[in-house]
Amino acid sequence: MDVIWHGNGSAQPSVAQPLGHCQDQALALSLARDAGELLVELQREGMRNGVGASSLRDAGDRVSQDFLEGALKRERPLDAVLSEEAADSRERLEATRVWIIDPLDGTREFSEGRTDWAVHVALWEEGSLVAGAVALPGIGSMMGQLGTAPRRPAGGQLRIAVSRSRPPEFALRVAAELNAELVPMGSAGYKTWAVVNGEVDAYLHAGGQYEWDSAAPVFAARQAGLQASRIDGSALVYNQDPPYLPDVLVCQPAVGPLLLNAIGRARAADTELAQTYCEGSLS
Repeated sequence: MDVIWHGNGSAQPSVAQPLGHCQDQALALSLARDAGELLVELQREGMRNGVGASSLRDAGDRVSQDFLEGALKRERPLDAVLSEEAADSRERLEATRVWIIDPLDGTREFSEGRTDWAVHVALWEEGSLVAGAVALPGIGSMMGQLGTAPRRPAGGQLRIAVSRSRPPEFALRVAAELNAELVPMGSAGYKTWAVVNGEVDAYLHAGGQYEWDSAAPVFAARQAGLQASRIDGSALVYNQDPPYLPDVLVCQPAVGPLLLNAIGRARAADTELAQTYCEGSLS
């Protein structure tokens, strides 16, 4: 069955923010940028001094978490925080404003001296993402400001960014059906940046993520006029218990329905194969 792209929060046009949210956006951009600068210096020193990958990953997570946690306590003391690198608190579920942060997204890439890692800072307020920034310090770039992503030219092969370490298996089916090229990349933030800048047409992930992996990239993508949803076309919902949000699709609006339909058919085929295998093993 073909999937229809619904507008229930999965795709939002970029719009001007209220004054209060403009201040929150400025803070998100500042925090992501400054944390990124700390991490760039740490990565340089680690590479220069031959620090082991595990130690460098741990140091990066700690340095960025300490900076962001301290800055948010100082600048927004009444807001709750959900971070990959801190213990979760159920108090955030009752909060009206929650900062959702990933101090270092792409620790593997960071520890290898690569550039495809990021810092994610987003703000959820009463059901919606209202601010967000992604710093990509390795390439000297930021996402989060209002803008328009380049339109993909008519025709040409689709390019889909997928995880370097765990691309969804059904992505191969999608690529085969659409004659698309799968492009392995690191951080979720970096893959979203690649869509925003027209390097690829879509970012597809399934099989496990948390809210901090996608919140800031999704806000930044929507600011650029892109579409973002679950891989079944439903809305991405944040500040949940638990904060598990296992899949995401970010893409150019022109290819959204095409991708969702191909994803739906690929997932249905995988389900049918699994059922056939189970029935055969039980017979």
